[in-house]
Amino acid sequence: MRVTPLTDDPDRFHRLAECVLWDASRNERETRRIATARRHGEAVVVSFEGCESADAAAALAGRMIALPKSEALPAPEGRFYPWQLEGCRVVTEDGTDVGRVTGIEQAPAQDLWIVTDATGAERLIPAVPDIVMDVDIAARRVVIRPPEGLLEL
Repeated sequence: MRVTPLTDDPDRFHRLAECVLWDASRNERETRRIATARRHGEAVVVSFEGCESADAAAALAGRMIALPKSEALPAPEGRFYPWQLEGCRVVTEDGTDVGRVTGIEQAPAQDLWIVTDATGAERLIPAVPDIVMDVDIAARRVVIRPPEGLLEL
């Protein structure tokens, strides 16, 4: 399969034994062993164990290749991976507890962080600099400045 790498290190495919194929349209993930991987210009050609025909490969087209969290490259200074937000406590600047990040919804303009409070109510928090004041992954805490009415939606 021809893969368009979104990583800063496309050569890392050579070092991987397995990956996760993610079908975003159905939110299905499947772990697959990598048989071979080689660069082909800007792309990477990957073959998976048990995927030996053109039909089998075509059935996997359109999926994202994800790596186990343990294989993630360190995020650049001051940045984070979206999956690192899951479980982070969300508070307002004055310390009011809003809930915990339980998911991320991709929207055309920006990601929306799904924050669930103690009662199970969900709020969508736009991931924009005017609202998200601080993200401290080590402390598992996000500080927001919600515009008036956002938390009442």
